[in-house]
Amino acid sequence: MRKWNSSSAYRVPTCEKLPRLDCNEELRNRILPLCRLSKGQVWEDPIRGHRVGVLDATDSSSVSRIMETKTAVLALNDPPYNVVLGGKPTKALGKCSLEEYIEFSRKWITNCLAHMAENSSFYLWVGADVNDGFQPLADIMLLLRSFKELKPRNFITLRNQRGYGTQKNWMWIRQELLYYVKGSPIFNVDAEYTDIPKILRGYYKWVKGDRKENLERSRSRTIRAGNVWVDVQQVFYRLEENVPGCYAQKPLKAIERIVAASSNKGDLVVDFFSHSGTTLIAGERLGRKVFTFDNDPIFAEITIRRLERYRQTGKTGWQWESPFPEIC
Repeated sequence: MRKWNSSSAYRVPTCEKLPRLDCNEELRNRILPLCRLSKGQVWEDPIRGHRVGVLDATDSSSVSRIMETKTAVLALNDPPYNVVLGGKPTKALGKCSLEEYIEFSRKWITNCLAHMAENSSFYLWVGADVNDGFQPLADIMLLLRSFKELKPRNFITLRNQRGYGTQKNWMWIRQELLYYVKGSPIFNVDAEYTDIPKILRGYYKWVKGDRKENLERSRSRTIRAGNVWVDVQQVFYRLEENVPGCYAQKPLKAIERIVAASSNKGDLVVDFFSHSGTTLIAGERLGRKVFTFDNDPIFAEITIRRLERYRQTGKTGWQWESPFPEIC
């Protein structure tokens, strides 16, 4: 039964039809027969050539099955963080030893780089466990140093609209994104401009003999995102793009910003951890081809269904509704 927020100017439902899927075995057992893919299989989109698979990112033969001989100009990955999320440790979003996690990361990153173009971009969302020395953030940074073909380009922070608070610490409202490059890839700077207007004048500079301030010489009346993103909505239950059951999805606006900045139309983008299928939706909307996969057939099915729903209705997600109306 839906609950309603009576304090709002207008009434909105405040619960989803599906609970968190990675920690509900009874629900998973009901959904699995609805999945069109099983382990090792790949679905190819007959319209745009996207591919979705149920594959293991650490297994090179599995990755080769979906990539074949193709190379991507952009790799955008959101792997498990080795942090217990939401107080519910599960196989998908749980915690192992740091040594195990780093070895897992080494394997999938190696497989990813093997299928990236000579000039390409590599983005990696990463977590930090404040109760365990902020691992694995620093450890992943050290690991990436061992891949000599990768060069660090930036360290981006996405500011959440809400977080978890405490009476003895600052509220935790940030997500970290590492940006590395291989060779000398493109960067479409126009994709970095936000909708936030410039309001501060100053920063004077001489331009061809004239003294101009920043608003006069700027290419845009709005500010650039920079490496601290404050304009991306995180409260998913307010958004059409919400995918009930998917606990750790990323905002479509953030993913589209990366795709637009680090690829061109027609380019191939890869995502080794599909989860709710946001990278595929971003690629579809921006004219890129996306190869993505997950080791869980349920999330691979959600990814395919999300693409099909977008094409049929123009909607980017389900918000309150269920991706599996057959059962709820």
